[in-house]
Amino acid sequence: MNGRAGGGPPGGRDRRAQAVPVRPGTDRVRDDPPVTAVIGGGIAGLAAATVLAERGVRVVLYERDPCLGGRVAGWPITLPDGTRATMSRGFHAFFRQYYNLRALLRRVDPALGMLTGLPDYPLRHSSGLCDSFRRVPRTPPWNALGFAALSPTFRLRDLLSMCPGAALPLLDVRTSRVHEDLDQVSADAFLDAVGFPRAARHLAFEVFSRSFFADPRQLSAAEMALMFHIYFLGSNEGLLFDVPREPFPVALWEPLAGHLARHGTELRTATPVESVRPGPDGGLLVADATGTRHFDAVVLAMDAGGLRTVVSRSPRLGDTAWRARIARLRTAAPFLVSRLWLRGQVDPTRPGFLGTSGYGALDNVSVLSRWEGEAGRWAARTGGSVVELHAYAVPPAADRHGTERQLVEQLHRVYPETRRAPIVAARHEWRADCPLFPVGGYTHRPTVRTPDPAVVVAGDLVRTDLPVALMERAATSGFLAANTLLERWGVRGEPVWTVPDGGRSALLRALAARSRAGRRGLGSGAGRDHAEPG
Repeated sequence: MNGRAGGGPPGGRDRRAQAVPVRPGTDRVRDDPPVTAVIGGGIAGLAAATVLAERGVRVVLYERDPCLGGRVAGWPITLPDGTRATMSRGFHAFFRQYYNLRALLRRVDPALGMLTGLPDYPLRHSSGLCDSFRRVPRTPPWNALGFAALSPTFRLRDLLSMCPGAALPLLDVRTSRVHEDLDQVSADAFLDAVGFPRAARHLAFEVFSRSFFADPRQLSAAEMALMFHIYFLGSNEGLLFDVPREPFPVALWEPLAGHLARHGTELRTATPVESVRPGPDGGLLVADATGTRHFDAVVLAMDAGGLRTVVSRSPRLGDTAWRARIARLRTAAPFLVSRLWLRGQVDPTRPGFLGTSGYGALDNVSVLSRWEGEAGRWAARTGGSVVELHAYAVPPAADRHGTERQLVEQLHRVYPETRRAPIVAARHEWRADCPLFPVGGYTHRPTVRTPDPAVVVAGDLVRTDLPVALMERAATSGFLAANTLLERWGVRGEPVWTVPDGGRSALLRALAARSRAGRRGLGSGAGRDHAEPG
């Protein structure tokens, strides 16, 4: 990647952020524009469709659900009192190092006024230990030192018992080699080798690991190390984040849908694609329940299950090796989002967002009425509160009703005043469609490019070889997929930015380089009991 240009990414503070080179070309397609199907209306599909449509490509976007947004979608519901409200698949943190997702959202709100910052990112363990990132410096390595100094989970004897050599990979994470070194190790085994303090491990790493909807014993240590780099040691954007001021559809996707429509995009929601196959005279044929249409190119921007299904129904798409990669994609454990409308207020001194550990299945609590306009207006009118609870990586065999009850019980432990706040309405949303990044699975993940140059893949399941994750991986892969197609048509693509790919300190990079032999030793054995079968 290139270094920064023009002072760094728009809106970012990290002047070491890096730009991905974009091939030169014309501003827009010329003459007869190609027609492209974008299959999937989540962040990745919306990002790809936006870049293509802005450059004159004729885009048809297919989305199987009635609404856009994918895992950040929202839909209307009616509460028992007749109030119209919005339900979603849960809280999402819009971190400041999400350069490409923010670039997408700036299409409809250049100042990002649809977002508001939360004052802290607190973590609490059931033992009473608490961590916070509000006072932690943002610039590496002072952020790590500041966190250790301020956190009650790091005691002197714990620090002395750690193995610094085993931890050195975290100081110089490079996407070109982190998976080579650590993908055969589980996150849990890696932290065992480091000797990371148990209390800090519960509060810091387990909370982050579960944000991937994965148990640390199943998650690749390479993904955990990459995540630590993106959000902490590799970026000085900090760990505080923004949230939308209104429900996702109003704040994000309805304005972006309008932007796409103004650029000629045909939006086909509630339209699942059945298959994609090469056309007899070139191009690709996309079939849905209404018929088959011809396209010059296709962007596959679905979740893992949707991609597996469409590819399995499209036997002539790609080659044998690529289809095998798609078939190997795995879905993470189910997760639960419970939203409660309470007749009573949460203590105003409580955090609006709280990450939790040791409270059974409960992983975080969000008091939506603190920042989301719709929830806040309901709370102001009724004197109540709107609270959202998350349970990530729920065992598939778990009793669902029992898990729902447990989340409410744990809320009462975390915020005891909610015991006295009757539940006016409740919605429990179960899903199981997030990608799993298992030990040993990196080489099997699809890349943006496929054996057919007219077919590209986008989504947070995609291997980009860039330091991105979660929503930012989805947006980045969408931009990259669009850029790949635009290259074929001689059109300049979208600028793509990431956090620095590598450690920020020359001394720490040198120390990390000396430890690489030891890392290979770790990768040859530890954690293989959790490896994905060959």
